Amino acid sequence: MSNGGKLIPLLLKTPDGAAVGDAKEGGKGVGEQPETENHTGLARRRPHGGSNPLNMTSRRGTAGDGGDATRRNALAGRFSMEEVAGIVHGHPIPCFFALCVLFFMMVEYTLFMVPSNSPPFDVGFILTKPLQRYLAGRPALNSALAALNTVFVVMQAAYILSTLLIEGRGRSTIAVVFMFTCRGILGYSTQLPLPQEFLGSGVDFPVGNVSFFLFFSGHVAGSVIASLDMRRTGRQAMAAAFDALNLLQVLRLLATRGHYSIDLAAGVGAGVLFDVLAGKYEKSHRRRYHLAAAAEAA
Repeated sequence: MSNGGKLIPLLLKTPDGAAVGDAKEGGKGVGEQPETENHTGLARRRPHGGSNPLNMTSRRGTAGDGGDATRRNALAGRFSMEEVAGIVHGHPIPCFFALCVLFFMMVEYTLFMVPSNSPPFDVGFILTKPLQRYLAGRPALNSALAALNTVFVVMQAAYILSTLLIEGRGRSTIAVVFMFTCRGILGYSTQLPLPQEFLGSGVDFPVGNVSFFLFFSGHVAGSVIASLDMRRTGRQAMAAAFDALNLLQVLRLLATRGHYSIDLAAGVGAGVLFDVLAGKYEKSHRRRYHLAAAAEAA
């Protein structure tokens, strides 16, 4: 092998035999330049080069390191009508919410604020106004519905406790503990005024409605947590029944002015959120347990 043939493998940091073998297989001399060569590393070290395929300012490029060089950069260039139609067709739900953002931005910045001496504006109260008047004139019916609602709350608590004490699954119990702790902090931090036209009952829960936090609804959040656990364990019919009872509970709470609409909506979100957080807690706890067991075994 010539001196040039010895220098090329040394510069490329490859064994002499592999370099000579590659040159022989390609049918080219050792001193000839290969037809193709990967300069990806060099291109990344020169991000502002004119011929750099990874230049993020070009119309066609990658969305990150190591991506396809022919992929269109979503932040560069213009979208054609076909591409826009493809995005709308492939992602209708995010596109719908994007339109909702624009709509509610217009509503928010063109709406007059509720005066400080006026009661809060609540769409749920407006929609349930006829039912509120009906229950206001029938205290016995209001108490009967409150008693049924209390039974539903007891059903929630009984199911969640049974998953822990009987089935040995603690996720829903952990979620409820997380949820009521957060509810206590938020409810104390912002104590909303009791809604006007509130219809209390001595058989409601909390008993007699002596004092309770409005934000957010623990009734709704607890029901959502129980329903999610039922679906997770294959009890679809029971979960559907709980969801239906929860809707009736929401209707009653609005009609009796036991919660604002935002309390009930936040209760649904809180139930989902704390169920997910409880699942993450269980997963991390199991991981730590397995790591500790593996360390002891080693």
